[in-house]
Amino acid sequence: MSAFSAAPRASEPRSQIVVGISDGKVSVDGTPLVTYALGSCVAVCAFNAASKVAGLLHIMLPDSSLDLRKAADNPCMFADTGVAYLLAELSRRGSPPKGLSIRLAGGAQVMNDAGLFSIGKRNYTAVRKSLWKAGLMVDGEAVGGEVSRTVRLDPSSGRVVVREGGGREFEIPLKRKL
Repeated sequence: MSAFSAAPRASEPRSQIVVGISDGKVSVDGTPLVTYALGSCVAVCAFNAASKVAGLLHIMLPDSSLDLRKAADNPCMFADTGVAYLLAELSRRGSPPKGLSIRLAGGAQVMNDAGLFSIGKRNYTAVRKSLWKAGLMVDGEAVGGEVSRTVRLDPSSGRVVVREGGGREFEIPLKRKL
């Protein structure tokens, strides 16, 4: 079962591709990708400036060892399996990891003021570790805090725009030039 799908063909116009929780999608034709309600979840936005191929992953949990069966059914649920799957899908569509710009959003502490489980921090750390193992560094991020976020990735420009709870909207700047 593949959680990823390519953007619709030109004969099937869409204004955007929605990425749900524990989901990932790839856009090959410039159709923007969007994911909503990132609390402790983390969005991984990957973009290749040369090919204009982009992918968006919405992970919910840090480590697939929590439930190997669920990870086999839906690798996008977990940081370790989701990142690997996203990179494989992007590569399959002509965008190898070497040419990717990566930006992250989410990882908030929204449920437990005492930080007992710290799922947001654990998700963020697991994503960074998975990317590092793949030889990728993060080029920009909007993580932590206590607010929910919506993320939109525009493959035509590579822009990643975040809207936080309360309506504040901003672009995640790049640490390096594409």
